[in-house]
Amino acid sequence: MEIYMKDVVIIGGGILGTSLAHWLTRLYEGDICVLEKEDRIASHASGRNTGVLHRPFYLDPEKNKIFTKSASLMYDIWKKYTLENNLPWLEVGTLEIAIKEEQYNHLEKYLEWGELNGIDKKDLTLLSRKEVKNLEPNVECVAALRCKSDTAVDYSKLTEQLKIDAESNGAKFILNSHVEHVKEDDECVSIHVKNISKPIQCKLMINCAGGNSVDIAHMLNIGKEYTDLHFRGEYWIADQPYDSIVNTNIYSVPRHPSFPFLDPHWIIRVDGRRQIGPNAVPVAGPNVYKGMAIDGNELISKIIEILQSGTRKLILNPEFLSLFWNEWMSSLSKDVMIKRAQQFIPKLKAGHFTRKGTAGIRSPVLNNTGKFVSDTIELDGPHTYHILNYNSPGATGAPAYAAYIINRLEEAKMLNLSRKNKQPGIWNFEQIVSHFN
Repeated sequence: MEIYMKDVVIIGGGILGTSLAHWLTRLYEGDICVLEKEDRIASHASGRNTGVLHRPFYLDPEKNKIFTKSASLMYDIWKKYTLENNLPWLEVGTLEIAIKEEQYNHLEKYLEWGELNGIDKKDLTLLSRKEVKNLEPNVECVAALRCKSDTAVDYSKLTEQLKIDAESNGAKFILNSHVEHVKEDDECVSIHVKNISKPIQCKLMINCAGGNSVDIAHMLNIGKEYTDLHFRGEYWIADQPYDSIVNTNIYSVPRHPSFPFLDPHWIIRVDGRRQIGPNAVPVAGPNVYKGMAIDGNELISKIIEILQSGTRKLILNPEFLSLFWNEWMSSLSKDVMIKRAQQFIPKLKAGHFTRKGTAGIRSPVLNNTGKFVSDTIELDGPHTYHILNYNSPGATGAPAYAAYIINRLEEAKMLNLSRKNKQPGIWNFEQIVSHFN
């Protein structure tokens, strides 16, 4: 049987997989390949998020060290990259608001974290209710933390540009490549792809397949102590002239921080559209953008997986069950979704929203005790490296995090490739990875 042989195969053509290809082909000589199961890259979470380049003021610098550093490092780099490539960049700012008095201490904590995470003090300001009213008269809250430099971008276009750069350095992107099975032995990895009769072999496989990454790890009996759940985030687009009612992103302090159920935000997209969302509707799979499941088999398979894992403990939690029901109600009823947003923008009416936005899906990972895992999980085999639970604000920091991963692979001697001569420009690998040491 004829076999394709590669040096490195990356499974997943989202912004993280494309960033890995970008760095690997920039740094090394070798045959680097990306397998993407859809007919275009960034088809799922990377192209279906809020489009916000987040400043990491809401991330605990001790508990989320890698995410905070990745996001902090990428702000200036993304800004230069969009300018170089004529890509959209719209600084709209964000108000993180406290709806209740008891949430004020969260804003103080976020201010402290933001400064510890390297955000310039002039970009972060605690505002009183009156100061918020002066800035956004239609926003109702007790207080707010203003971050001036939160920015609207188009992550699909950023990912596509990274792909162009990676291809110019020799990367190969194979689309419509659904991975059906993976085998690993002492010598290499064999990847069986639907509609390709010949297995693809490689010296190193990197699994960063987003909502499918846990399933791919399980093909190799890696990470069996973990499972994932999938939550669809839905949006409603504000019609004109109601879209000008607020001109800043509005986020509220999470009411349920232990669960991935998000209170709706007011989001300004890079093209100027205003949207309310997301909710967090539980669904059976990572690509279920309508309904509960793509088909009955997917639903049954997920139910069995839940019952056989620690996740069954979560679904017996009364608070989780209540939230589960409430999120589905917000999906079935536009009025329910808009009513949530009326807590901080009272003038909004359900009639102001007649079009749905693009839904996205988050796939948080749970451990065998039924608890959501907050950090990214990195697992390895002899010739494989698996990145699980890479969630928000993943798109913001993806290239910096990809550099961190490549440095780890180098140190573990899993990358046996010759280095290229250093290329000039904004992508300074050594400078980025030095911040993680």
